[in-house]
Amino acid sequence: MTTDLAAFAKKNDIKYFMISFTDLFGGQRAKLVPAQAIAGMQEDGAGFAGFATYLDLTPAHPDMLAVPDPSSVIQLPWNREVAWVAADCIMEGQDVEQAPRNVLRRLIAEAAQEGLHVKTGIEAEFFLLSPDGRELSDPFDTAAKPCYDQQAVMRRYDVVREICDYMLEMGWNPYQNDHEDANGQFEMNWDFDDALVTADKHSFFKFMTKSVAEKHGYRATFMPKPVEGLTGNGCHAHISVWDAPGAKAKTNVFAGAKDDTPTGELGLSEQGKHFLGGIMKHASALAAITNPTVNSYKRINAPRTISGATWAPNTVTWTGNNRTHMVRVPGPGRFELRLPDGAVNPYLLQAIIIAAGLSGIRSKADPGKRWDIDMYAEGHKVTGAPKLPLNMLDALRAYDEDAELKATMGAEFSAAYLKMKHQEWNEFCTHFSEWERSNTLDI
Repeated sequence: MTTDLAAFAKKNDIKYFMISFTDLFGGQRAKLVPAQAIAGMQEDGAGFAGFATYLDLTPAHPDMLAVPDPSSVIQLPWNREVAWVAADCIMEGQDVEQAPRNVLRRLIAEAAQEGLHVKTGIEAEFFLLSPDGRELSDPFDTAAKPCYDQQAVMRRYDVVREICDYMLEMGWNPYQNDHEDANGQFEMNWDFDDALVTADKHSFFKFMTKSVAEKHGYRATFMPKPVEGLTGNGCHAHISVWDAPGAKAKTNVFAGAKDDTPTGELGLSEQGKHFLGGIMKHASALAAITNPTVNSYKRINAPRTISGATWAPNTVTWTGNNRTHMVRVPGPGRFELRLPDGAVNPYLLQAIIIAAGLSGIRSKADPGKRWDIDMYAEGHKVTGAPKLPLNMLDALRAYDEDAELKATMGAEFSAAYLKMKHQEWNEFCTHFSEWERSNTLDI
């Protein structure tokens, strides 16, 4: 049954709704709508000029309408007179095909037609910095190995507790919070769910974390590599596929009887094997989506960090319960994709996982050799596995060359994304850096 947002407002004393959508670059865009106007907005949507956001539209395009999805509505726990609701972008009665949430919705429907219902959990890492983003928020957070640092996590207890309290209140079932491997870095985990639900929660989590941090005088960032020499922000995704969506799901189709094959030994079914095969097959192109910024490639191609490991991949390999590879299979019925970083678009992350997995299942792709080695110490022993892209331009080229993945993600989306990301790369290339001044001034 569809939630009536006007009734929701009356029941919960909501004064305003934030009708929110996410653009191609992951920017969260919203209009603040009085509760008295929400009935019309639920029917017709809130009007936006798409050109004013990171979508490949012009000032001449007609109004883009963001139609709220009432199933996603969340009353802000830190400001209870406001509710947030994710929206789908419509223009002249048709879905805007390049809009990220629409891309994901279409792929979910496509997978459902083949009896596949993807469920994911994500691990969103972030730093707490000073308001100007130049210093860690905690000057005492200086340990060489700060991961799980008891004192450091308690010095930021007020922020972590407040966010976790809100997740408990919203029914997300958060189950652990920790200080991560970099100074000033944290991770908070909640239950896995259907891909669209996870994407909406991921989007809201970023908004919530930034809002709570600002309230306490800090700045939260999901930037992949905000501090040189420290571990970057990953956004690992745990992936499984089920026989039905939501609570109707009874059988994990990735869980298989153990056998003597490389994937079977780890408890992955044939479908799980082929889905993983699709991820491996398209990995270099995936990076254009999972690692979407110039800064992303300072994380996945980073030198050894102060803590001793980057915890990020640089080669297209998979393994069992071993965190030094791009994909690990920690137990039966699921695997973890460790490639994505904190800058990833919440909706495009889920979409690209489904697109690559569908490709793998349809083509019965094999994931290739399982490497049960420490990639950080013995990676030189790997032969035949491609290296991940060295920079954003290489990733965009890999995506552009992957005709199958581009088509599965959608021709209009792929064209828009490539166009705008190439513009971003070209803008970056015109930037004059301090490194250039320091290293080439006297040549």
